[in-house]
Amino acid sequence: MTAATAVAAEKAMVGQPAPDFEMASTKNIEKLNEPVKLSDYRGKWLVMVFYPLDFTFVCPTELTTFSDRYQDFVDIGADVIGISTDSVYSHRAWLNTPRDNGGVEGLKYPLAADATKKVAADYGVLIEDRGIALRGLFVIDPEGILRYKVVHDLNVGRSAEETLRVIQALQTGGLCQAEWKPGQKTLN
Repeated sequence: MTAATAVAAEKAMVGQPAPDFEMASTKNIEKLNEPVKLSDYRGKWLVMVFYPLDFTFVCPTELTTFSDRYQDFVDIGADVIGISTDSVYSHRAWLNTPRDNGGVEGLKYPLAADATKKVAADYGVLIEDRGIALRGLFVIDPEGILRYKVVHDLNVGRSAEETLRVIQALQTGGLCQAEWKPGQKTLN
């Protein structure tokens, strides 16, 4: 994919309440009748992983990596949602496609359909002229405050390992130096 730019009045600001959302999702993959809402995740950490499109090349590597590490997220009190502007029907087809055929079969968390593109716009990742999202990753704390965000171009995937490290650093409530790892002391 080529370089792209998001154009939106971003509402997602670190240290502020995360923009609210409600989107159709694959929580119930058979009926597709169970949306995801920000309020569903009150009391736990939430990782929102925006990606451009189902059935592409980099996206399944990211989503399956986060799925393979899903229990590690659960173990630290976090949950994950994958989000694109594709429909829930596209998401379901992709979830039913084996990994060795470019699918994400066996994904352990839901995919949400931002069909109106409002959530991508609110989080500042919408590429308006293409109708897709940049790769954006947002960490929201148990009280609904946005604590971390990283947004980058379409051709580079994100790290589940780094996301876990950041959440654990945030959970210390302390000052965590560069390259801090869980188990290390924080700065005084």
